[in-house]
Amino acid sequence: MKTAWLAERIAYDGAQLRAHWILRRTGLVGDAVVAFRGPCRVAAAEMADLADLMDGPGIAGDDMVHFLWESFGEGDLLRAILQQRLLAATAREVLETQRSASGPPLRRSGDDLYLGEGKLSISIATRSLVSTLIHFAVNVANSGVPVRSAALADLGVEPEAFARALLQRVEEEQASILVARAKVRGKDEA
Repeated sequence: MKTAWLAERIAYDGAQLRAHWILRRTGLVGDAVVAFRGPCRVAAAEMADLADLMDGPGIAGDDMVHFLWESFGEGDLLRAILQQRLLAATAREVLETQRSASGPPLRRSGDDLYLGEGKLSISIATRSLVSTLIHFAVNVANSGVPVRSAALADLGVEPEAFARALLQRVEEEQASILVARAKVRGKDEA
């Protein structure tokens, strides 16, 4: 698992949720997670979540930290959704250690994070012909978000420090998963 923080501001519009976007943008080959900061405006033609497409208020925010994860494993969407939920849970853990502002507790519901009643994150998992893809993003500020929101600013969390810490945790977690898979003895082994 490779990870990278992209210093360049990138406007996320949904087109980045494509096979090999990370490779073309960064040169990282294989399973990878990258993070970057920028606004978000997902056009209807780019929406992967049918619920958002059919009756959602839209997906937008003026300033967010985005995470894109591409895996070239078995291409199983259920596995990608499980990775997506682990990412959300890990993001919550990182935020709990970094928050300086007191207030309502952070909670995770499915693949989304909330601060009180404010929605802190957006996320989707999907697949391409060759990989599975996850987009997970956290509001840096509340402006431009079409729903009741919360943001890193409400927690007193610095966006790049959060992104780098989450990337490190994802990399460590994936390495630990691979070790756990390799060290298990089959029940038919002596």
